[in-house]
Amino acid sequence: MAQTTNGKSAPPVLTNAEIAALLDETAGLLEAQEANPYRVQAYRNGAQTLRNLARPAADLLESEGIEGLERLPAIGRSLARAIEQIVDTGRLTLLERLRGDVRPERVFTTVPGIGPKLAQRLHDSLDIETLAELHAAAIDGHLSSVPGFGDKRVRAVAESLSGRLRRPPRQPARSAGSAPSDPPPVAELLDVDAEYRRKVAADRLVRIAPRRFNPTGAAWLPILHTRRGNTQYTALYSNTARAHELGTTKDWVVIYRDDSQGNGQWTVITSRFGPLRGKRIVRGREEETRRYYAELAKAHAVEDTETKETEPEA
Repeated sequence: MAQTTNGKSAPPVLTNAEIAALLDETAGLLEAQEANPYRVQAYRNGAQTLRNLARPAADLLESEGIEGLERLPAIGRSLARAIEQIVDTGRLTLLERLRGDVRPERVFTTVPGIGPKLAQRLHDSLDIETLAELHAAAIDGHLSSVPGFGDKRVRAVAESLSGRLRRPPRQPARSAGSAPSDPPPVAELLDVDAEYRRKVAADRLVRIAPRRFNPTGAAWLPILHTRRGNTQYTALYSNTARAHELGTTKDWVVIYRDDSQGNGQWTVITSRFGPLRGKRIVRGREEETRRYYAELAKAHAVEDTETKETEPEA
C-alpha cells in the first residue's frame, strides 16, 4: 500500500478486474435481496465493461474525470460514481451496506484529530460516508457547521485529506440546463418509510445478518430496495450504537439513495415531543416535515368538505 506525504497509507490502486469483482458482488447481493432486476443487470453489465477495458479505470478517471467513465458502454452516472468511489477509497459503501456492514464512521477515525465521537457526529450531522465527501465538506465550509470543528481543526482535516486522496474532490458534471442535485422531498422519504414498515409487518422482506451488534450472526435486519421514478432507495432499520442504546432499532429507519442524483442518507423516526409527537418525521428536516403534515391535513379538510357537500340530504 502506497504511503502519502503525511505518512498515512493511501488506498490500494485496484485493477479493473478487482473493481469488476466488487460490482459483481454488489449485483449478486442486490439480486438476493430482491432489488430491481434492471439495477442488478446494470451492475453486471458494468463489471463486464471494466473487464473488457484495456486501459485501467483509475487512469481514465484521472485524465478524463467521471465523464470519461460515462462514455464507456453500460456505464451510467450511478455506476460511474460507484467506480469513482472504489478507485479513490478502495471500498464501496453500497456494497458494505448490502453486506450488513454499515460503519462509515470508522473511516473518519483514521483522520488525525477525529475520534469515535466526532466521527459519529460527522456522520449524523452531514450524512457523509467517505473521505472524499469529508474532504469536500472541509473545503466548501460545511464541516465548520458541525460542533467540535473549529477553523483550526477544519484546516487540519483538509490538509490531511489533501495528502491522502490522489485527486481533489470533483464537482459532479451536469449537462447544460440540468438542475442541481436536490434532496428528495419529505413526502417521498415518508412514503419509502411507510412501504418499509408495511412490508416488515407483513414479513415480505429479505433479512440480512448485520456485522455490528450481532454476536450470533442472526439474519434479523429487514432490507428494502425500492424506487420512486428514477430514484433508487435502500431502507433498513438503524443498527447504530445510539439506536441500540435508546432501544429504537425497530423504530428508526435509515433510507439511502444510490443513483445518478448522488448518495444520500436520511433517518425517519417517530417524534416523541412537540406538535408532531407520535408522527413519523425525517430527522434534520423537521420543519419541512411539519409543513408536509400541515398541507396534508389541509387537503384532507378540503376533501371532507367536498364530500359533505355532495352527500344527498336524508
